[in-house]
Amino acid sequence: MTRRLLLSHLSLIVLVLLALEVPFGVFYSRSELARFSRTAEQGAMTLAEVCEDKMEHGLTADLPELAVAYGRRTGGTVLVADRRGVVLTDTAAHAVVGKDLSAEPDISAALRDRLSVGTRGAAPADGEFLVVTVPGGSDPTVACVVRTVYALGPLKARVRTAWAVLAAVGLGVLAAASLIGFALARSITRPVRALERATAQLAEGRITDPPATDHGPPELRRLAASFTRTATRLQRLLQAQQAFASDVSHQLKTPLTALRLRLENFEPHLAPCAQDSLDRTLGELERLSRMVQGLLALARLESTEIRAEAADLNAVVSDRADIWTAFADEQQVDIIVSGDTSVPVLAVPGALEQIIDNLLSNALRVSAPGSSVTLSVITTPAQGSRTPSMAELHVIDQGPGMTEAERRRAFDRFWRAPHADHDGTGLGLPLVRHLTRAGGGEVTLEAAPGGGLDAVVRLRHAERREPQDRLVTAADADTAARSTPAR
Repeated sequence: MTRRLLLSHLSLIVLVLLALEVPFGVFYSRSELARFSRTAEQGAMTLAEVCEDKMEHGLTADLPELAVAYGRRTGGTVLVADRRGVVLTDTAAHAVVGKDLSAEPDISAALRDRLSVGTRGAAPADGEFLVVTVPGGSDPTVACVVRTVYALGPLKARVRTAWAVLAAVGLGVLAAASLIGFALARSITRPVRALERATAQLAEGRITDPPATDHGPPELRRLAASFTRTATRLQRLLQAQQAFASDVSHQLKTPLTALRLRLENFEPHLAPCAQDSLDRTLGELERLSRMVQGLLALARLESTEIRAEAADLNAVVSDRADIWTAFADEQQVDIIVSGDTSVPVLAVPGALEQIIDNLLSNALRVSAPGSSVTLSVITTPAQGSRTPSMAELHVIDQGPGMTEAERRRAFDRFWRAPHADHDGTGLGLPLVRHLTRAGGGEVTLEAAPGGGLDAVVRLRHAERREPQDRLVTAADADTAARSTPAR
């Protein structure tokens, strides 16, 4: 932002300097040439009158000395010709005395009583010359012609010096404007940079260097003050939420455990007809414990953050399948794993284990004996430069499945399918979605071919890693991994 402000400021200054100095330089060079021409013209006319007077009094012999003196005084060369265009004297010695120059344009024009002023080029070493040719005489008949020639090199040198001075002045003004503009840009952007740092700190969870509210323009001061109030309130809310989650975790664990022990102590003293009610009560108490754990895990995921890391999806799938095989065998359900190529994906620490555990738990709960649950890993190629390649984890069961409306609602908290006959909490799939999105992925539920449900987890490849905006802490992911609430 500083560079943009400085560039816009300097662009305006350069435009103003060009608008002022270029016309002034052009005007100066033209006015100097015009002034030099007028001076040469007036001098030539005065010399022509003197030469005419000399010739009228028969003093033609004085013309060479007069021309030399004039040329020495003005720095030019002088040529004098009579009324026929014959050279009487030439201080430059370019034309010999007695040579007829009446055919030359300027001499011919002067013989017809017309003044001639123009420039004439010479060899590169000699440069350009100003030639002024005037008629001498006040009568209709021209008595003589005077040609004066001046080198324009000194005049052009003065013009170049003037341009150099203008350029130096422009550079000086530009340098001063650059310093002033840089100071102004820094003073304007300093509060913005402070806000940027504070925003980055807020994204990390805590502001250690709040932006100053007494620097910069009034608008930025008000913005900094508003941001500080907002950030302070957000930090208090986050701290209150974290404290609430921690307190609830501590406060509920002990009474729930004590309540379970007291209920179990009633078992020897209950009549056989009340045993079923006790078992149902203990089941509901266990479901309540899992629900509390799931809510705490979700609360921690939403209020804390770390960066996603690379993990081997196939290795985690194989490990979790081995762990769940014993439980699946008890239900006479087979777990089939396909896709044995190493697939590194982005995920928060511990998230893949929790995702697979929740999906396997749900799949096994609805699987009938003799059926199977398939874990399949598929890699999808990138769709252009903006869509990175993805890895898909499919958890396919052969249960009753869900309708399209039920699949849309399956990720709502506490929602369970109407035909569900298990003691799930309705928090498993919301937790899976949060963990998947934390690594930049997405999870969907689709109808499996031949019946059942296909839970598809799409994760980004670690080779195309980009900074993740959604993050969770490793401690919270480990906490979530230890709880497996069902959908």
